Amino acid sequence: MATAAPRIGDTKVAMSLLEKDKYINYQRIEDNLVIVRDRLNRPLTLSEKILYGHLDDPANQDIVRGRVACQDATAQMALLQFMSAGMDTAAVPTTVHCLRLLGTATAKYGLGFWKPGSGIIHQIILENYAFPGGLMIGTDSHTPNAGGLGMIACGVGGADAVDVMAGIPWELKCPKVIGVNLTGKIGGWTTPKDVILKVAGILTVKGGTGAIVEYKGPGVESLSCTGMATICNMGAEIGATTSLFPFNHRMTDYLNATKRPEIAKYAQQFAHNLKADEGAEYDQVIEINLSELEPHINGPFTPDLATPISKLAAEAKKNGWPDEIKVGLIGSCTNSSYEDMSRSASLVKQATDAGLELKSKFTITPGSEQVRATIARDGQIDLFEGAGGIVLANACGPCIGQWDRKDVKKGEPNTIVTSYNRNFTGRNDANPATHAFVASPDIVTALSFAGTLSFNPLTDSIPTPSGTPFKFSDPSGFELPPRGYDPGQDTFQPPPQDRATVQVQVDPKSDRLQLLKPFAPWDGKDPKDLPVLIKVKGKCTTDHISAGGPWLKYRGHLENISQNCLIGAINAENGEANKIQSQLDGSWGGVPQVAAGYREAGIKWVVIGDHNYGEGSSREHAALEPRFLGGLAIIVRSFARIHETNLKKQGMLALTFVNPEDYDKVKGTDKVDIKGLQTFAPGKNLTLTVKHKDGSVDEFPLAHSFNEGQIEWFKAGSALNLMAAHAKAKASA
Repeated sequence: MATAAPRIGDTKVAMSLLEKDKYINYQRIEDNLVIVRDRLNRPLTLSEKILYGHLDDPANQDIVRGRVACQDATAQMALLQFMSAGMDTAAVPTTVHCLRLLGTATAKYGLGFWKPGSGIIHQIILENYAFPGGLMIGTDSHTPNAGGLGMIACGVGGADAVDVMAGIPWELKCPKVIGVNLTGKIGGWTTPKDVILKVAGILTVKGGTGAIVEYKGPGVESLSCTGMATICNMGAEIGATTSLFPFNHRMTDYLNATKRPEIAKYAQQFAHNLKADEGAEYDQVIEINLSELEPHINGPFTPDLATPISKLAAEAKKNGWPDEIKVGLIGSCTNSSYEDMSRSASLVKQATDAGLELKSKFTITPGSEQVRATIARDGQIDLFEGAGGIVLANACGPCIGQWDRKDVKKGEPNTIVTSYNRNFTGRNDANPATHAFVASPDIVTALSFAGTLSFNPLTDSIPTPSGTPFKFSDPSGFELPPRGYDPGQDTFQPPPQDRATVQVQVDPKSDRLQLLKPFAPWDGKDPKDLPVLIKVKGKCTTDHISAGGPWLKYRGHLENISQNCLIGAINAENGEANKIQSQLDGSWGGVPQVAAGYREAGIKWVVIGDHNYGEGSSREHAALEPRFLGGLAIIVRSFARIHETNLKKQGMLALTFVNPEDYDKVKGTDKVDIKGLQTFAPGKNLTLTVKHKDGSVDEFPLAHSFNEGQIEWFKAGSALNLMAAHAKAKASA
């Protein structure tokens, strides 16, 4: 009697050691791909295999939910929104990371909770939850870090996370696929960080928009799993939807080291679907020979200004960048693996053994409690602190502006070098004159001993106290700890078995948490005589729209956090930040104050923006704040993906000039009409009528990317309003 062939789904493997009742569903991917291959009849990229393998209906291509991870700076608003959705538990596995204020909310709604001190969300995910072939969304733009374990992991706003937590399929416009073919072998001073620094220089901050970056080729085998995660993490800086690598033995090694051998074994059985098909086609291919790749340092003020280390001294002199390095900072979610820390420690040992002292202040941020405990046990922390380095908490820290810097005055030009991922104006220390450069931990460490941008550790020497020249040897370290990881303190809190008695209470007097009130629905009319609140000139990231640093403590209080709305944006009318003129009385004030004045007078307003508006973080506060302050539309030359979606979720009109040069025709003193909303439909342009102060009028078309469902969000006042209405209707049916 014939027996049925074994199926991949016959084996049950838990997604993580912390969720043993949730299983990896490779069978779903296998079954979906049979249908998709029959339809497309062509080889598939790895990105396509994972995306199409998670389709709710392979014929209609709705992406089904996978996992949600909420970062502490964004989870507050996501949870506050979820609390308004009328559900008693999340529909998918969900974890919240380091959010002390809403710990009871995680218990109430069945969410895993990682306490403060656990580490940065992306390292926790890599160590505990990421697995090859999975699909995850996270409320932070660097969620793609999990691509280092072959997972499609996308950064989203909190409202997207709320949808998935509520069991609604996640919508994603089918992305292009950019292939990066790696040849040669990495070694010496060149690190995985230099791969993404090079790619950023090629693609720029908007070159990856609407695309997944998929790495391939024989050079992949020379990269560690955590090194691949570094590359995927910083893919957010080129606007990519996500980045990922094919499954290989380095991932197996990491899964085994993090006590997940069953997942490693299961992925090996499914390996044929965890790599691209032979002959798969890409929309663009970039070639990088790792054997020839030089260490890079990117910046200042933007992560795509890429300079090979051999040319840095000349570029610094030519551009007038401050040569003295005030502070070197290593770690963060991008570069805080055991490998990163052990290589940096090897350089510190070389220098201190030669009698050298640090010329720059030097800080170290472990990415997780597990990494901190392991480098404490193995001696790297002793080396760092013995040299004068300062080991910071297992948290984002200066990378997102949590840095009470005292060594320079605000406005004083200075240089810092970091192994972080982002270096926009004022991001790290709130000083717009700080020239922040991004490099590998190796380069940052070496430059901190030299104290100058003019130093090239590959070729130059530093005089020792005795006068003997000292030259660094190549850094060395361990990909994984030889003695295994030390888990450190147990900081995970699972949801209680009985959640019925858990109550979530928010003090109405709190200045850090505030329950949300629904936004008003659209009034059904084409809006007229909307003042331009501000015409933004040049780069406007989510840091410009909703600053971090000291404002982070208000992330759960919409009214208070809105006092930073667009305070970093440059007004095209006067070249200044946070200084605009009210069209009500002609007075000058800060952006939030003028916006609130319009709102109190019952007047909606618009913002005019430049290219790639809203690049950077996934923080949805950059969409919530304009909505809260009475904004109706953001009209720009082009949007960054996540921010455009966040605006739509909050019931705002995210519109683009059909002709980008029309941006130049609008002034900050104008009033505008938006025509066509009464027949608002996918693919149908709207019309902007611009009324100038001198009485002249311009009119031009506006494009949008709203689909039918998103148009309903706008009409309802927000996606959350629509969700709540559906939940109410279902409950009363």
